[in-house]
Amino acid sequence: MKFSFIAHMPDTPGSLYRVAEIIKKYEGNINRIQFDRRIDPGTVFYEVTVSEESFKKITKDLEQIGYLQSSIKPQSFLKFSVYLPHRPGALYDFLSLTTSADANISFLDFDDKGRHPDRLTVSLNLEQGAVVDRLLNQLKSLYRLEIIEYDNSGKQLDDTVFYVRYAQAIRELIGEYEDKFLLSFLADTNRIAQELMNRDCDPKQVFESVFKTGQTLKYTTGKNFYADVQKFRIDDDTTLFCFQVPCGGNIFLLRSGDSLLMIDTGYGIYHQDIIAMFFRYGVGDLKKITRIVVTHADADHCGAAGFFAVPVLMHPSTLEIIRTNNRAYGSRSDHSTLDEFYTKMINLFSRFNTPEEIDCFSTPNGNTRGIFPVIGMVSIGNIELEVLDGLSGHTAGQVFLYSQTSGLLFAADSVINFSSLSKERADYSSLAAFLVTSVNVDSDMAKKERKGLLELAQDTDNKLVSTEKHCLICGGHGAVSVLDGGKLVTFGEVERYIP
Repeated sequence: MKFSFIAHMPDTPGSLYRVAEIIKKYEGNINRIQFDRRIDPGTVFYEVTVSEESFKKITKDLEQIGYLQSSIKPQSFLKFSVYLPHRPGALYDFLSLTTSADANISFLDFDDKGRHPDRLTVSLNLEQGAVVDRLLNQLKSLYRLEIIEYDNSGKQLDDTVFYVRYAQAIRELIGEYEDKFLLSFLADTNRIAQELMNRDCDPKQVFESVFKTGQTLKYTTGKNFYADVQKFRIDDDTTLFCFQVPCGGNIFLLRSGDSLLMIDTGYGIYHQDIIAMFFRYGVGDLKKITRIVVTHADADHCGAAGFFAVPVLMHPSTLEIIRTNNRAYGSRSDHSTLDEFYTKMINLFSRFNTPEEIDCFSTPNGNTRGIFPVIGMVSIGNIELEVLDGLSGHTAGQVFLYSQTSGLLFAADSVINFSSLSKERADYSSLAAFLVTSVNVDSDMAKKERKGLLELAQDTDNKLVSTEKHCLICGGHGAVSVLDGGKLVTFGEVERYIP
């Protein structure tokens, strides 16, 4: 069986050897090891193949020598000045006290020719609790002491305990998860950092991008939530709403009479903010939503679907991506390890909520629209939308919705008017592009999808020319647009919603 663990070891010669010796003793085979002094000089990530009984013995031996990291203990940062006597052994006596308190020294500054020839400035990282007070009381009884800075939030910890500091920052974003979960999350993040380092990326940029993804989502909720809204009259009975939320995909509502059809849901973390926004625009009665169509399995398009007590329609492959928690499912992605981590990470940060009632579209029946097989039909009022099967370019199971007579094309993430994205939305999108190297699991097919959809939109424009209507291209991100000289141009008015 394959197991993983994290070793936190002293930064001394032979530490790595001792772990390897224990693994060898129980006939374990190391599948993965990652250690980078630039990130954290004491933390090593292992993955081994070994029997379950032997793995228990390995972890027991590592625990006995203090190398096994099984928890993430809050740490404090303490910076102070201490006045030492000028005599041999003075520094040795002082360090014996800090060592006995398991304090990790991150900074020392002393010069007997400087302005303060008796003063030693020290920064320590140490576990929270009584040990801090005990150490300070010991030092105060022996030395003149001046506290410069004391922080028990973990924010001031330096990079000698990078992973502890990082875990504390992640915990602030996701809430009180058990240490076992956080350690697993750290191991997964380290794995993709290792993968991206092999692609010449800066490992610290990886950790920063993961954290920034979660931070941006958390801090664009509540009073910081906003949206850009477009509204279109499709026919005498039907109105289309497009809601661009702060991060991630668009939400579309088609209202006809007393019925609402929802296309994509946005992130789960935005659900309460979205409902408040719906009420502002007169579409807040959730009982009027008869169905939700999910274009694909990314959390920014379906992560809130579980909050609605209505049938959710999706492609069978979309259901499998949700089930396996891996957006690379069903594709020939060359970055599937990154896709798998990203799916788990974004579902965690965005509070993915899986729907209970799911209906899947059928298999192709032989009919096509352009290069796309027709796999179903969704209607509301007088609007009939054909469900078109994608080519698994962005993700497996991505579908498009199309009505030639109404001039509507819901193109999901295969056609986006990037020029309409705000800088904040573009910056957020770039985090995903960096972490998975490409948001498309098959770039060649993604190009083919985009080309086929634009040709379909142009053909629709040509057929609607006598009505002076345009094909509204409703992309998964950005503004609803039309084709003008072959380019996507924002159509209609865009207004800003602020709570």
